[in-house]
Formats: sequence, structure tokens, C-alpha cells
Amino acid sequence: MKQISVTPLQSRNPEPISPPAHWVGNPPSSFKNPWPSFAKQHGLADVLKTRFSTNRNFVPVPETRDELVKVRRPDWGRSLPDWQQGLKATWLGHAGFLVETACSASTTRVDSSAEGEEEARGIRILFDAVFSERTSPVGFFGPKRYTPTPCELSELPDVDLVVISHNHYDHLDIATITHVYKRQKAAGKDIHFFAALGNKQWFLNAGIGITADEVTECDWWDSQKIDIEGVGSIDLTCTPTQHFSERTPFDAGHTLWSSWVVEDPQSNKKLYFSGDTAYKATTAATACPVFKQIGEIFGGFDLSMVPIGLYSPEWFMSNVHCHPEQSLEIHKDIRSRKTIGMHYGTVRGGFSAQYEDVREPPQRWQACCEKEGRWGTECGLCDVGETVLAA
Repeated sequence: MKQISVTPLQSRNPEPISPPAHWVGNPPSSFKNPWPSFAKQHGLADVLKTRFSTNRNFVPVPETRDELVKVRRPDWGRSLPDWQQGLKATWLGHAGFLVETACSASTTRVDSSAEGEEEARGIRILFDAVFSERTSPVGFFGPKRYTPTPCELSELPDVDLVVISHNHYDHLDIATITHVYKRQKAAGKDIHFFAALGNKQWFLNAGIGITADEVTECDWWDSQKIDIEGVGSIDLTCTPTQHFSERTPFDAGHTLWSSWVVEDPQSNKKLYFSGDTAYKATTAATACPVFKQIGEIFGGFDLSMVPIGLYSPEWFMSNVHCHPEQSLEIHKDIRSRKTIGMHYGTVRGGFSAQYEDVREPPQRWQACCEKEGRWGTECGLCDVGETVLAA
């Protein structure tokens, strides 16, 4: 008997048209950002200009961790008051989070704590977790993490759902997916994967053993009701974001990218996970409209995670990554009551390593939030391994 059931709900799309504006072809052969805020896709000339510019500063990662993000051993929220009653998220570094919903009144599924005591739990959702040392196709080359994971993969608690924003290597890690899937199956427990259109085949072809009925593909604004036996239920919605996809030199745009919304009826709280996103290209006249749409449709969020790093050089990256001041605009557009900065402090991108001081994103994020009186009340940061409760 299946422990996890997925039921499609009515689309939340505020402007349904056929075919959707982000499809290329019908059915889609690829996808695009349909807003003026994207401006343009950079070509080879721009890539070469960025790679060999005399403006590269090559600021090294500090040799000591005093100026870097702190790492703590996760307790998955157990040190927080009434931790079982709240929607919460534990930062695993970069864009990775383990989200857990509040315990349902009818919860019968329990875990054993470190002390051997049985504890009721909520639904656990793993977002964009990467435990590998490098975010690349191979283990000996490519961007290497400079901040360790807060725990070993084997120390993650049971995971019910894995949700992926897009297929870049710093968000979709085959080693992490393999370990989590095989551990759940070995224990006789179900697990289900969610990703945007075009990504299902990656899971089926990964050689892990994942079957078609264990993966749900979603278009933007698709909603699903997920019931987990003995634990509870959530509504999960795939929402738009301004980014791109590419896992090889030959598949750019072939799969869709997304953000995600979790609605937790147990706590009556809502969570927004942006994945990777831009807000407005430097050459664009207007910001991406979807963030205000998301805020209006869902009525705001009790906890949000938005990217604040890997935005340099801005003239090149601004159509796919946002800088901290734009992250604050996203916070306001989506009507978030508590927003945590992510996508920094863990690994450097190919271009950011040449242009961006790794200490700058959190400093800039704090400065712009303090300027508007939002720091520490609405906006903040957390340690790698720290658990944050929804507002």
C-alpha cells in the first residue's frame, strides 16, 4: 500500500493561456523567460568578455572561518520552543533546506530521537540539497565547496518528499538523490520527487531505480495535494521564477525552472522557496512581475528563502541572479513575514569566483534590510545547520 498519495488540484494560474507564454512549441521542446525583465540571453561574445575581462578581482576565500558563515550541528528544531507545532526549515548550505511541517493531531508516524525516545513528526521536504564536494558533472573538477555540510548524508532524518527547483549541479545532486532514495527504499518507506516540466526523465535515467510513479512533473502554477499516511498533508504549488536550465552544453532550456510554495494546514502557515532567480536585468525597464502575482495569489508567506549571492558581475548575471537589494524587493513583492537569505557562503560559481568577494552578499543583504528597518524582524540570515521557525 502506498504511503504517499499525490492528487492534482486546480491550477493557481492567474492568466491561463494556451500554450503558456513560457513554452517554446506545443508541446514544448524547450522553455523561456517570457517577461521583459529577462532582457536577453547572453551569447558567446558576452561569455568571453566576462571570462577574460580586466575587471576580474579574484578576491580569495578567507583562510579562516571567522568572516564566513557559521556552521552548527543540526538538531532539526528540537531546541526551539514548541518545535513540533510549527513549520520550520533547516539550512543545509547554499540553496539546500530540510523543511518540516507541524505535527498533525492525527500523526501516528514517529521517529527515534538521539536519546532513543519516540517523537511524532511532520512531513519532511528536502529542497535542492547538495552534499557533494563539487557542483559539477565530475568529482575532480568544477566549483568546490568552501563551507562544509552541517552533517553527513547518513545523519539526515527520514525524508518524505524531494523538491527540485531546476537542474543545475548546485541544486540537483545525484549523490544526494541516490543516498536519500536508496535509504528510504531499504527501510521500506516511500519517497516522492517533484520537479518542473521536462525533469522527470533525469530521475528515471539516473540509474538509481526511481520509477515513473515516484516522480511528479509540474508546470508553473500546478498544485498538488500530498497525503502521507500517518503524518499529514500539504498543498504544493510549482510557481514561476526568472532563471534558466542547463546540465550539459547541449540541453540549455530543455527543462523548466521553478520556485515552490508549501501550504501547511497543520500550522496554517505558508512557505516560499525561490530556487534560483533574478528580479530584473540591468538593461530591463521593469521587474519580473511574478513575485507580486505570487504574493497576491497566496496572500503572503510566513517563511521564505530567497537567494542573495553569486550575482557578480551584475551586467552579466542580472538576468538570472538577483543581488541583495533585489532580494529585498522580492521579499516585499511576495509579502513575506520572515525571509532568510540563501544561495551564498557555500560554493562559488565559475564567474562569481572571479568577481565576487564571498563576504559581500550577507553584508550587503544586512545593510539594505537595516536601511528599511526590516533586519532582525522580517529579514535575516541563519547558520548552516540552523533551524528557523515560520513567523
